[in-house]
Amino acid sequence: MSGFGLAGAPPALAINGWQHLRTGKVRDLYTNSENEILLVASDRISAFDWVLPTQIPNKGAILTQLSLFWFELLEDIVPNHVISDEVPSEVSDCAVIVKPLEMFAIECVARGYLTGSGLSEYKISQAVCGNALPEGLVDGSQLPETIFTPATKAEIGDHDINIDFAAATKVVGAEAAEELRVLTIKLYDTAAEFANSRGIILADTKFEFGRDLKGAITLGDEALTPDSSRFWEATSWAPGSAPASFDKQFVRDFLTASGWDKKSPPPELPAEIIEKTAARYEEAYFRITGSKF
Repeated sequence: MSGFGLAGAPPALAINGWQHLRTGKVRDLYTNSENEILLVASDRISAFDWVLPTQIPNKGAILTQLSLFWFELLEDIVPNHVISDEVPSEVSDCAVIVKPLEMFAIECVARGYLTGSGLSEYKISQAVCGNALPEGLVDGSQLPETIFTPATKAEIGDHDINIDFAAATKVVGAEAAEELRVLTIKLYDTAAEFANSRGIILADTKFEFGRDLKGAITLGDEALTPDSSRFWEATSWAPGSAPASFDKQFVRDFLTASGWDKKSPPPELPAEIIEKTAARYEEAYFRITGSKF
């Protein structure tokens, strides 16, 4: 396993009434006697499939509060897993109590713009996850319509693998795959329209769904945060160039320029990179919600 191994991650907090279940790249999960889940977003940050040794102040709280904003905005489309945001004081603002879900074993990705792994695939096949696209698209091109580009879920330290719709049906079944595709595109289109009203382009995003105890498809994990989405500054967007983004690009750029081989433990982040990254997360929260963090 690559990455922090999570062996170097801080030990999980002891929270009265909650038993620690597991630690992920960014989140820690706990459960209680009522079979509820306490989902805690830490200030850890990952890049290139490694959890970095340096944390970003307030990142966990921003991810949590931004997800809550989107969950409320989108709840008419699909129910979400949130039970309450009244959480133990030790994890105030950076945690939610959620219901357990039987998660679907695919990542549900929607793309409205061509970039990242989608661009790499397009250059080879003029398609992304089986979605044929027009000729002549470049990095940052807006797609004719939103496409559904599922991926397999990877273990910590491994890459998710893009798959086509036929492969997704083999993983979750044809009926569920179609419902997930419809929901993913509708959620993306709704969120993208809202983000656009705030001067932000939602280039792509990832959702995770599961079934609740009654069998209803439910939106889980996080929703439309800088960790799960590409947010671009609308005023600087132009096909063929990388627009200003509201995510951890400062971190990626630093790591790439540092000479780090991406195979050994990553270096500490300098104060300037920490401050710039924290500021971008805070700006994303402000631009989307209209409230200062």
